[in-house]
Amino acid sequence: MQQRRIGPFDVSALGLGCMNLSHAYGTPPSPEAAEALLLRALDHGVTLFDTAALYGFGANETLVGRVLKPHRSKIVLASKCGMTGIDGKRVIDGRPETIKRTCDESLKRLQTEVIDLYYLHRWDKQVAIEDSVGALADLVTAGKIRAIGLSEVSAATLRRAHAVHPIAALQTEYSLWTRNPEIAVLDACRDLGVAFVAFSPLARAFLADGLHDPETELEAKDIRRQMPRFEPANYRRNLALLDEYRRMAAEMGCSPAQLALAWLLAKGSDIIPIPGTRSPDHLDDNLGSLAVRLEEATIRTLDALINQKTVTGPRYNAATQQEIDTEEF
Repeated sequence: MQQRRIGPFDVSALGLGCMNLSHAYGTPPSPEAAEALLLRALDHGVTLFDTAALYGFGANETLVGRVLKPHRSKIVLASKCGMTGIDGKRVIDGRPETIKRTCDESLKRLQTEVIDLYYLHRWDKQVAIEDSVGALADLVTAGKIRAIGLSEVSAATLRRAHAVHPIAALQTEYSLWTRNPEIAVLDACRDLGVAFVAFSPLARAFLADGLHDPETELEAKDIRRQMPRFEPANYRRNLALLDEYRRMAAEMGCSPAQLALAWLLAKGSDIIPIPGTRSPDHLDDNLGSLAVRLEEATIRTLDALINQKTVTGPRYNAATQQEIDTEEF
């Protein structure tokens, strides 16, 4: 397994996003299927496992903790605070006392004495970023977490946070169809020596060519139903981009998912994608991207084919967009 660096850790070049084993994409898999998927990833050399207090309102941390506890020394365990479920609703709360309490709760669910990489899941704009990161720094001092991460923040916020305590990783969405990190965050990460962790690198199945009709294929509670790019009219236009994309994948002798991940891996050795999946076959396919090598001409062609100008619809609806701090085109 190829390795990349996050702060003090060497991790597999592809991590595993664990969210959809418990949260957000309709009915989760059975506990037995979820456990098998986690162990299969481990057996294949994946060492970075990414969860959060929010996912399944604690259920995902409980799952990950139970399954991976016997293998704790082999993995880098990442979780998140600052956004949790309270009385069935998602709540953003970055107050220092909440962050510290949430960490203690997560440690219990994860069945570990220390979380390797602990992210502020969302910046609570009612709380100065310096105060939230200060609480995370206190957790480092207390030995409860080893490194600090941020999620969905701008370059300016990253720099403010990094001035309080070194930030090991910044996590946000990055793929061919979501290029926002290219505005400023990637450059800021490189200036500061911060690893970039890319979630939804397969554009929530779009780049895996795994979703053709959101109206009929998505369950009622699937979060993609609230995302403008998946609205029927927008998605039909986006699907037209896949004809040439499929042709390129076939020409390369790889799957569409492998092409998307290979493009992202080629964008920098400091980028660690964390695709999520419930399918053992998809997991194996994703890991196969590590063997795909793209020439510069191919990368340029992909850049021109699928980007912020050719994709129809913003990535989030207006209400969700107000909650995040990322730069927008």
